[in-house]
Amino acid sequence: MVGHELALRAASALVLAPLAIFMAYVGGWPFVLFWGIAALGVLWEWTSLVSGEDRRAVLMTGGAAVVLALALAGSVADADQPVRATRLLAAVIVMAMGILGAAALASRGQRAWVAAGIPYAGAIGVAPIVLRSESGYGFIAVIIVFAIVWTTDILAYFIGRAVGGPKLMPKVSPKKTWSGAVGGTAAAVIAALTVAELSSLGGLFAIAVIAAMLSVASQAGDLLESFLKRRFGAKDSSQLIPGHGGLMDRLDGFVVAALFATLIGIFRGGVEAPARGLLVW
Repeated sequence: MVGHELALRAASALVLAPLAIFMAYVGGWPFVLFWGIAALGVLWEWTSLVSGEDRRAVLMTGGAAVVLALALAGSVADADQPVRATRLLAAVIVMAMGILGAAALASRGQRAWVAAGIPYAGAIGVAPIVLRSESGYGFIAVIIVFAIVWTTDILAYFIGRAVGGPKLMPKVSPKKTWSGAVGGTAAAVIAALTVAELSSLGGLFAIAVIAAMLSVASQAGDLLESFLKRRFGAKDSSQLIPGHGGLMDRLDGFVVAALFATLIGIFRGGVEAPARGLLVW
């Protein structure tokens, strides 16, 4: 059974990973559309997990907010700095309005959970779109985030199974171990440095530190989704991806890592150069 599931996971990854890399290479509106579909899929999964009979109205309201926010984020690539900042601020405001609308439609006991799905799904789309929008370093920035998240996920799984030891957070995710977490982070640093070296980037010590931080953020995102599924009694977020479960099961680490990377990039490089801000030290 374990071997069959692992084979399904490998087959799905062999399809999805090259597709994600190709779309990052293409960039532009195809990249926006790719992550827009992912964001809407995640919103559907989140809403299905946490809401009741009101899920259709909540999904329509939240979906409209996410789509408009992604359209605004996707339109920043060719804009100058003031316009980029205005459109990103507008995207945040639109998602805030979606949060309020979804919360108003949800039942009293589920309002906080339902509302949280809007920024979660929005971040899955907006963060990589903003990071990729910079023509100079955007592609490399997205690839480095991919490398960190994927390496963390894969190596933490195998190292944890091979080494074992104390559990990381047994009440949230019983199978995760400290050995896997540390090993995954170390592997992610090596992967990020490899991509940086191949891309002729300097500041390798800073990139190593950033990679370690993003790896920890990725694992925190994984634990957050595990907590959500345990809270609502679900094994997987859905069955969309054979061997993997749902989109949330595959993107739980990426959403936090990509959001963190984008915020670092904007803090250092501004809205006009978030990828440069992340990579050039």
